[in-house]
Amino acid sequence: MKATAKIFILFLAVNSALLMAPQKATAQVSISFQIFYDDLSPYGYWIDTPEYGYAWVPNISSAFIPYRTNGYWVFTNVGWTWISNYSWGWAPFHYGRWYYDSYYGWIWVPGYEWGPGWVIWRRSEGFYGWAPIGPGISITIAYSSGYRLPYNYWTCVRDRDFGRTNIYNYYVPTSNNVTIINNSTVINNIQRDNSTRVKYNSGPDRTEVQRQTGTTISPVTLRERNNPGQNLSKRELQIYRPRVEKNRAAQREPAPSKVVRLKDLQPAAQRNVRIQPQRENQPARQQHDDQQRQRNEQQQPARQQRNDQQAKEQQVKQQQIQQQMQQQANEQRARQQRNDQQAKEQQRNDQQAKEQQAKQQQMQQQANEQRARQQQMQQRANEQQPRQQQMQQRNDPQAKQQQKQKRND
Repeated sequence: MKATAKIFILFLAVNSALLMAPQKATAQVSISFQIFYDDLSPYGYWIDTPEYGYAWVPNISSAFIPYRTNGYWVFTNVGWTWISNYSWGWAPFHYGRWYYDSYYGWIWVPGYEWGPGWVIWRRSEGFYGWAPIGPGISITIAYSSGYRLPYNYWTCVRDRDFGRTNIYNYYVPTSNNVTIINNSTVINNIQRDNSTRVKYNSGPDRTEVQRQTGTTISPVTLRERNNPGQNLSKRELQIYRPRVEKNRAAQREPAPSKVVRLKDLQPAAQRNVRIQPQRENQPARQQHDDQQRQRNEQQQPARQQRNDQQAKEQQVKQQQIQQQMQQQANEQRARQQRNDQQAKEQQRNDQQAKEQQAKQQQMQQQANEQRARQQQMQQRANEQQPRQQQMQQRNDPQAKQQQKQKRND
């Protein structure tokens, strides 16, 4: 009886352990870059770059563009999240950064932080746009006014088409990017993951997207996956997003099992001519359209070069027009200054003339007053002359008498 009880207790313990195992597996685990090196090796080439160390070149069509080819955006509880149809998409679109090499194509540099999509978001009238953030660029720098990306790095779509699972059918031609991006503003919807303290941009406002598209958008729940990969079903996204830790000094430095030398790596145009379908199990017509679209995208560099040349010419014309306008403004300013100077001189002359006239009037008044005094003095003199004559007449007999008296003496 005791032996049976022990066996029963042991049986319960084993089953309890088995039941508890999946819960432990769902917890976020810590990994190193080794998981990237191992899991992505079958799908591309690891190279050793002087700028960024080990970087990964996907073995796919040269028409590939990150966050554009073979995927779409879905709204989750952490914001707009990129869903890739590539089996390896769980890593390069949620960790690290992408940069473009004109010879080798797009290259991915691993990173430590997980995000729904490391892109710059912009909003223009009637359009949304996004572009991959380059290596070494933090989310703060990426959304500063000084960070700029080439126009052909951007993917744009009309706001009414954003959120579609077949969004690749609605991309705006790259030749329109110059106008769209030049008339856009950044979508600065920065969020912070409290568990990892990672800052990221969650993309366009859901309410605004619902208003533009006329559809209700319900968030997809994000779930931890136990192994590399991702799967979306029943409004739930299961994705592998472990915490990536930096290598400690005592640990062995992670490294790819095979590193291709740059001189042995073929250019993007020759490396793989196979066209990747946008989605699995598409109708033949859809695959044909996708292939045609990607062939068009392969021809876009020449068109982009022409567009850039036209943009430069337009910029030169605008600069010439601005210079002419500036010159005209300077001449107008000079004329205005001359007119102001002449007006000031005329004002000074008028003031001097007024002062001179006032002085003359004052002098004339003084002369009139002097003339009036002289007339008064002349009049008094004229009035005194008869009296003097009378006095003279009275004085004359006396004078004669005195003179006679002197002679007699």
